[in-house]
Amino acid sequence: MSPPPPPHDRRLLLAVDAPSLLHRNHHARATSGLRDRSGRPAWALHGMLRQILDAIDQFTPDAVLFGLDDRESSVRAEWYPDYKAGRAEKDPALVEQLGRAGALLDALGLATVTPPGLEADDVNASAAAWAREHGWNCVIVTSDRDAFALIDDHTRVLRLIDGGIGGSPLLTPARLHTMYGVAAEHYLDYAALRGDASDNLPGVRGIGEKSAATLLAVAGSMDVVWADIDACGGETLVAAMDSWCEERGVRRIGAGVVRKLAAPDARERFDFNRRIMVCRDDVALGITPDVPGTPGLLPLHPDRVARVVGHLDVVATTDLALRVLTQPPTPSR
Repeated sequence: MSPPPPPHDRRLLLAVDAPSLLHRNHHARATSGLRDRSGRPAWALHGMLRQILDAIDQFTPDAVLFGLDDRESSVRAEWYPDYKAGRAEKDPALVEQLGRAGALLDALGLATVTPPGLEADDVNASAAAWAREHGWNCVIVTSDRDAFALIDDHTRVLRLIDGGIGGSPLLTPARLHTMYGVAAEHYLDYAALRGDASDNLPGVRGIGEKSAATLLAVAGSMDVVWADIDACGGETLVAAMDSWCEERGVRRIGAGVVRKLAAPDARERFDFNRRIMVCRDDVALGITPDVPGTPGLLPLHPDRVARVVGHLDVVATTDLALRVLTQPPTPSR
């Protein structure tokens, strides 16, 4: 394989976590009651599309890929039947729009991937891996923190918050560390320690976000932590953590953290969480950038864009889509 191109020559893949955007826009825009020309609910679909048009306008990608969840089966739920248990039942209008999202995006000519038994998070991870292998950059658009583990020198995460595309943080390795105190390559360990209430995954008992971040800042990885606990009951780790705390003028926490990690179920809980949280990066994406007309490659055909986006019956969005989706990407990124 030829060496990767320099950063300024890399093409850009925009990977979109479609379910997370649909959920956010459903709750934010339900009061609008927007319906398409067929009379079906369309506020979540329209909100998602509008945000993606803004993202494409900002980042000028060469290709756009949407990840969707398999809504019929789940490998993670087979491993852990209580996975995501406790979430509120979805509004039927949201369920209906989730079901239509793939057809809408496919009709536009954008690329969608629904991996059997997997989730949009796995598509995100596979997009980052594909971009790395092919010498591209990748921007992942999501409201989910799971993608933070994918951040590296060529993969950034635009985490959508209430401010929309323009008001959302674009996370690089440096910015992630500033915000969370955790290196991107250690984020998965951090999440496994902390747990994830939204997925019904308790963390290691007694280990919160601050202590998890401190632990990983000192030890670097959980492999080092477990090895020290096995070798000497964590004495080296206690000393290192306490020294770290003293240098910063904060309370020493080494002995307490090690005691909690040495509890009988701590390692089992960590390993279980990590197994559930890790994202597959080998999903087939079907991206063939050298084949004209391949789904996901920009620009799109104007007639197609006008017909599909026009069906949502929002003139301003159709005009924006025609401007953003039908012009060749510019090297402004």
